[in-house]
Amino acid sequence: MGKFSVYNIPLKDLSKGTHNYEFNLDNVYFKNIEGDEVQKGNVKAIVEVTRTSQSFEINFDIKGVIQIPCDRCLDDMDQEIDTQNQLTVKFGSEYAEESDKIIVVPEEEGEINLAWFLYEFIALNIPIRHVHPAGKCTKSMVSKLKKHLAHDKNEEEESIDFLDDEDLDIEESETGEEESKTDPRWDGLKKLITEDNNN
Repeated sequence: MGKFSVYNIPLKDLSKGTHNYEFNLDNVYFKNIEGDEVQKGNVKAIVEVTRTSQSFEINFDIKGVIQIPCDRCLDDMDQEIDTQNQLTVKFGSEYAEESDKIIVVPEEEGEINLAWFLYEFIALNIPIRHVHPAGKCTKSMVSKLKKHLAHDKNEEEESIDFLDDEDLDIEESETGEEESKTDPRWDGLKKLITEDNNN
């Protein structure tokens, strides 16, 4: 973890009491961490480490903005991150994760690297559904989605719910001209039907 050495906390060297650290997580960090969910961002993490007689309490205050793909159009969108998390770290003979919040690190090494923990806390703060604000999606992708909406009534309602009204309105105005063009053979048939009805 050479490229992440800046995220090492030398627990063994800390005196009793509280110690503060600050980390700026930028595009280089996200690229190096190689996580699936986030590749870009600008996030500030304030970390407070409190040493007690038997353990270390680590509190994280993480705020900033990351770029992730929009669920609707797949273009990058800004997602705000604001999360507070906590870890308890204890010394032991070897590294172990006793739970999501309790970590054992080898006493011989006496330190913990926070790089991956910071990433996990950010990834867990991403909403299940993340989309651009109404009208901000890539128009060509919204057009394709609209054209492929299911025709079954129930499925259509679910599909339309996935698109915002503003996206649908934009797309109707943009594709109206294209959709008004019809096959000339149908035009001829419509003309015959109209004439027949008038007689």
